[in-house]
Amino acid sequence: MLFHPSSEQIPFDASLNYFIGVFDIYDREETRGEALARFNPNENKDREALILEYCLDPFNKLSYRHRYKLIECLLNALNTKDFNFRSYFEDDPDAYSKMAWDETEIDDPRGFFADIYRLANEVWKDDLQKASLEDQSTW
Repeated sequence: MLFHPSSEQIPFDASLNYFIGVFDIYDREETRGEALARFNPNENKDREALILEYCLDPFNKLSYRHRYKLIECLLNALNTKDFNFRSYFEDDPDAYSKMAWDETEIDDPRGFFADIYRLANEVWKDDLQKASLEDQSTW
């Protein structure tokens, strides 16, 4: 079984939140919020910079297996016709969550995640190849 990167007991639950949870600025509006405010997530150049700088495991906490599972989850979502990508940008005041850009500010949430998929396949190419050669049922 694949466990959470910082635990040997908590099973890893691949979620799209791993990619964009870094945009939650609750109680960090003056720090992370200001850093993210310089980007326009609807501009291709800014979106690519956001994804490369923030979304693709910038602190290298994920193993090649974790990365593979995340890409598998993302591909499943992208292949689901009516998948609600917009919901991942919604604030959740009950969970003390505030996104840098709310769901109304992202013109194409599916496109945002498609760009994550494209860039992750480039940046994580070797890790994804390595994981694909293994029997995932043994994780």
